[in-house]
Amino acid sequence: MATLGDRARPGVDSIEVDGVALDLPGELVYIALNKPAGVVSTASDPEGRPTVTELVSDMSGGRRVFPVGRLDMDSTGLILLTNDGFLAYRLTHPAFGVPREYIVEVTPVPRRADLASLRRGVNLEDGDTGPARVSLLSKDGGRARVDMIIHSGRKRQIRRSFETLGYAVVTLNRVRIGGLGLGNLRQGRARTLQRDEVRNLYRQTGFEA
Repeated sequence: MATLGDRARPGVDSIEVDGVALDLPGELVYIALNKPAGVVSTASDPEGRPTVTELVSDMSGGRRVFPVGRLDMDSTGLILLTNDGFLAYRLTHPAFGVPREYIVEVTPVPRRADLASLRRGVNLEDGDTGPARVSLLSKDGGRARVDMIIHSGRKRQIRRSFETLGYAVVTLNRVRIGGLGLGNLRQGRARTLQRDEVRNLYRQTGFEA
């Protein structure tokens, strides 16, 4: 049991949180992945489905990384994998208000009143989603592309919000976490974050790294 002021000796001591071993500073890894559909956002899967950690195994240097937040199996886009538990906590906790941006294809085309409801927040069975920034990007026949920026992170929040209002989500793609954008990273590909990108993520949570 650690107490305030305790120190760890690199290469000697092991640090665990809830039974999960943490790497010490200097061994931290930050990887951005463009997750394809059909991949689960977990470190392992009892059903044997492909996981995001498997896609970056050759980039983690043998260190155990974990996804920061989740994208459901059918969703695509930016997901961060790291062994920095401190940053992961701050990025995912709603108190720090780190924005996440998604491009969502839905059917039918949303009505203005429903877009306004999404901006105010939708009341789901586990609580209100809170306000969001929502813009109608385009529409084609019975489908529309919607840009949505949220700060909370309820499970399947965007899909459930649209379903509550009577819409079906066709595709859901996350394009940004805080100041980190997907850019031209192709689906299934990953890259290591630069130091300034990691510092910027920390700043997004109100902490200077």
